[in-house]
Amino acid sequence: MRRSTQLAIISSIIAVAVRLIAINQPFIDNWSWRQSDVAAIARNYFHGGFHFAKPQIDWAGNQPGYVGTEFPILPFLAAIFYKFLGMHEWVGRIQAVVFFATSLPFFFLLAREVLGEIGATWALIFYAFAPLCLMASRCFMPDTPSLVLSIIGLYFFVRWLNSDHDVRSVVLAAITISLSILIKLPSAIIGAPLACLAFQRFGSSALRNIKLWIFAGITLLPAALWYWYAYQVSLKFYPYHFFGSGGVKIMPLMWYWKIVQEVPTLALTPVIFILAGIGLFAAWSTSRARPFYWWLVAMILFIIVVGYGNRHPWYRLPLVPIAALFAGSACAFIGAKVPSRAANFAGSTLLLVLLGFSALVSARIYYHAIAAPLRDAGLELKEITPENSLIAAADNGDPTVLYYGERKGWHFLEKDGIYYGDPDGSEPAIANLQELREKGASYVVFTSNTAWWLDLYPEFREYVHENSALIAATSGFRIYRLNPISK
Repeated sequence: MRRSTQLAIISSIIAVAVRLIAINQPFIDNWSWRQSDVAAIARNYFHGGFHFAKPQIDWAGNQPGYVGTEFPILPFLAAIFYKFLGMHEWVGRIQAVVFFATSLPFFFLLAREVLGEIGATWALIFYAFAPLCLMASRCFMPDTPSLVLSIIGLYFFVRWLNSDHDVRSVVLAAITISLSILIKLPSAIIGAPLACLAFQRFGSSALRNIKLWIFAGITLLPAALWYWYAYQVSLKFYPYHFFGSGGVKIMPLMWYWKIVQEVPTLALTPVIFILAGIGLFAAWSTSRARPFYWWLVAMILFIIVVGYGNRHPWYRLPLVPIAALFAGSACAFIGAKVPSRAANFAGSTLLLVLLGFSALVSARIYYHAIAAPLRDAGLELKEITPENSLIAAADNGDPTVLYYGERKGWHFLEKDGIYYGDPDGSEPAIANLQELREKGASYVVFTSNTAWWLDLYPEFREYVHENSALIAATSGFRIYRLNPISK
C-alpha cells in the first residue's frame, strides 16, 4: 500500500472518530432549528404511520402540518430505526457521519485523478477537517448526505468518461446525483463540473450525445416530479410552507460581505482559504482541474442569486470540497518546489498543527449550546402540560421547544403559519396572542431570548398577566397557562 493511501486511511479514521464525539448531543447547537424540524418529521413518521409522502412539522397548531420538503428519506429512515433503537438524537446524527465516511475514499480517488498522490492526501485532510464540514457531517440534516452523493456521482461520471463503455459507472453516477438533488435541490449545481467534463470529452457534440441526454433525464426527472408534488402539498395544507422558499433573492452588498468574512474563518479556516487561493493559480494549467473551476463559479453564482438562502451557512457546504481540492493542489505545487525531505516534513507538521488549531477554534463556535433554554422549556412543557395542549412558543422561529415538549403549536409571532419575527410594540403582540388563543392555544412560553418582550412592552405584559397564570419560570424560560376565552 502506498504511503499516501496509508495517510489517507489514517486521516479518514481520525476524521470519523472526531465526528462521533458527543454524537448524542441534543439539538441545541447553532443549527438547532433545522435539526429539530427534521427530527420532528421523523417522530411524526414514527407515531403517525410512516406515510412517506406526507412529512409533518410541529408548528401548524391544530392542523396536520403537512409541508413541502426535499425528499424526506433521512427522517423516514430515522423513524424506521427508532423502532429498533429507540428515539435518540444519535440515530439522526449518525446518518450524516455514515455518509461522510462513505465519501472519503471517493473524494480521495477523485482528487488523485487530478492532483496526484500528495495533493489528494492533503485535499482529503482539508475536506475532512474544515469546520463547516465537521459541523454539517454530524447534524441531522440533508446537506452532508446530498453533498456526498454529488461527490460519488461526480467520481463515477469521471470513470464513465474515461472508459466510455462502463455502463455500471454511468448508471451509478445518474442514480447518486439524482438522489443528491432529491435530498437537497441546490445540489443541482453539480451540473457545472459535469457539463465541463462532458464538453472536455465530447466537445460541441456533447449537446447531441444521446447518452448524455439519457443521463440528464435519469438525473433530473425524479427530482422534478418530487418537487412538483412537494409544492402541491405546500399549496394544499396549512401552514402552506415549502422548505427553502424565499431563498432566491439578491441581497445588499453588505450581506455578501458578511458571507465573504465567514468563509475563510467559520467555513474553511484561514489555512485552507489561503492555500486554496494559491491552488487556484497553481492548477490553472491543468486541464483535469477545469471542472472544479466551473464548480466554484457555479457556487459563487448560487451564493449571489440565492442570497437570502445563504444566511444559513450549510448552504455553502459545497465550497469545502472545492476549496480542499485547490488547497491540495497548492500543497502538491509547493511540495514539488522543496527538494529537502526534512523541510517538507517540518512544513507538513506545521501545516497540520495550524489546521488543527484553527479548525478547533472555528468548530467550537458551531457546537455552542445556544438553544439549551428552548430544550429546557420543551422538557418542562412535556412534564406539566396535557398531551393535547397547543403551545404558543415565543421561540424566534426555532421549533426546538415544540420538539422536546412533544407538543403541537405555533411560532409566536406568526403570520399565515410562519414565524413573523419579534413584535415592534404591544399591539401586534397582543393581537397575535389573542388570535392564537382563539385557535386553541392553551399555553404560551417565553425563553431567555424573548422574555424581553414582557419587559419592554408594558401593555403586552399586562395582557399576559390578566389572561394567564405563570406556572413555571427559570432563568431560561417562563411558561404561562392561558385562560380559556369566554364564549
